[in-house]
Amino acid sequence: MKTFFKWLGISVLIVLVVMGAWATHEWKAEKPFSFRIFLDRALIKQALNSPQTLTSIGVFDGIGITGHNAYLDDASEAATAQMFKDLRETKRILLQYEDLSEEQQLSKDIALYLLNTAEEFETYQYHSYPFNQQSGAQSNFPSFMDAQHPIRTTENVEHYISRLSQSNRYFTQMLEGMRIREYKKIIPPLFVIERIIDEMQGFVDTPATENILYTSLEKRMQEAVEIPESVYADYLAQTQAEIENTVYPAYEMLIEYFTELKAMAGTDDGLWRLDGGDQAYKLALRFFTTTDYSADYIHTVGLQEVDRIQAEILQILSDEGFDISQGFTVAINALAEQEGFYYPDSDEGREQILADYKRIIEEVESGLGDAFLLRPKASLDVKRIPVFKEKTAPGAYYEPPAFDGSRPGVFFANLYDIKATPTYSMRTLAYHEGIPGHHFQIAIAMELEGLPIFRTVAPFVAYIEGWALYAERVAWELGFQRDPYDNIGRLQAELFRAVRLVVDTGIHAKRWTREEAIDYMLANTGMVKSDVTSEIERYIVTPGQATAYKVGMMKILEVREKAKAALGDKFDLGEFHNVVLKNGAVPLDILEKLVDEYIEGQLATAQ
Repeated sequence: MKTFFKWLGISVLIVLVVMGAWATHEWKAEKPFSFRIFLDRALIKQALNSPQTLTSIGVFDGIGITGHNAYLDDASEAATAQMFKDLRETKRILLQYEDLSEEQQLSKDIALYLLNTAEEFETYQYHSYPFNQQSGAQSNFPSFMDAQHPIRTTENVEHYISRLSQSNRYFTQMLEGMRIREYKKIIPPLFVIERIIDEMQGFVDTPATENILYTSLEKRMQEAVEIPESVYADYLAQTQAEIENTVYPAYEMLIEYFTELKAMAGTDDGLWRLDGGDQAYKLALRFFTTTDYSADYIHTVGLQEVDRIQAEILQILSDEGFDISQGFTVAINALAEQEGFYYPDSDEGREQILADYKRIIEEVESGLGDAFLLRPKASLDVKRIPVFKEKTAPGAYYEPPAFDGSRPGVFFANLYDIKATPTYSMRTLAYHEGIPGHHFQIAIAMELEGLPIFRTVAPFVAYIEGWALYAERVAWELGFQRDPYDNIGRLQAELFRAVRLVVDTGIHAKRWTREEAIDYMLANTGMVKSDVTSEIERYIVTPGQATAYKVGMMKILEVREKAKAALGDKFDLGEFHNVVLKNGAVPLDILEKLVDEYIEGQLATAQ
């Protein structure tokens, strides 16, 4: 749930309304007269409890409220317990609202879906690993300070240093939850502990003046026109002192704790090994896919899709003159061994990759025509994943823009292993993370007007990631991957998501080992081992999440085909995309309901 709340946004209009006299009553009343204000109030209250969320969304800064930037979140068990209590109270009041409009009822249904999930999640809240090699607290802290804490004024810098001074308190609170997990015998797998110890040891072994917390501040102060050069030295000296005297001791405390925890760790990786793990995984699958699909069903569908997609790839390879007689693994590896598909393994080569990603994004953005009637106002940038964490980071990820427009959306690319970026995979990745994928869907949702705030940022992964995978396909359908090798890149990406259905359920429900999952993915994707290992280790620490992509894509394609069949020549792709995008992220059954209503409306108009 805390991950969800970092996505929250608060419009300036709502803030101003809340300050009004009538809204003061609505803010304090147990059950506000306005259903919209009740929903927004519930979300705003949660956001106000998280200074880091307020920094991430950036809206308060835009109206001169900046004090939150001096603080890190309260990560204590007491704060978490209060959050769940507040959510239960929100649900109690929500159920009192009746006789709602159609749009309000949709909001109520979506809110209840989230609140019911939170209620179930409370029971299994410790079946997770807050410190992990993928997106753990130990790497999120420096990433947040580098990417999201603003550095435009001297006050920003003073707040930055203040946040560094709170790192020991923050991580000490995080260890409260770790000790509860230890008591419940919920110990991260051995490889996870070893990875994060190595990462943190490298972090503290770096001289303070070379640490990202120092170099990021130094660079951004130099870029900020409002910060005079005369204060650089003093601020940097204070930053160095906080890193050496507060941040590094906090990380050394974490290293000591996890070093002792290693003795209790094992090599079994799936949730099945934990008490209550089967139910926790069932809940994870339901949350991430927004379906009631069982692990067995998802596993079987994955195997079928792997066979189908591999057959399509083999046909293209055969048409291009490759020998496919020895099967998929040999053929796809032969493609991967062609040196002409790779950039030089150098700084210059990596800079060229980023430049080419930007070119691909510009091309698709200008060439979508009327296939997309909704476009985001926020721009998109392309950056390299920070070097300090790229070894264990995924191949790419998207970071949403700030609500106040001060920060664009960012497509982060992992350039650690040059062999992980063949030219034929780049278009598909850019379409997925950028346009028309995550950037279109997430930025459009954030900019929707007239909806309760939570509707613009709802964390339905099957919809969000299903859309991004669907975006890869629709870009191909629109002609952006005419080169057969680019089409192989698209199919290979879809194959990757189909394989995920198999390995995620294999690990957490069918008791596969980490090594078995790695071997299966290596044999069935053509990915390099460094990427495969990182991916499998990601699925181990985020159970169920990887299944959402393919499940979501299949549902979007299913409802699109339903609309095509019903409407015939009256079907319009741009209008269909409007239906999918204009309501924010929703559970998949609600998405189908919205498409059904669109079909009924179009048929009624045609009569």
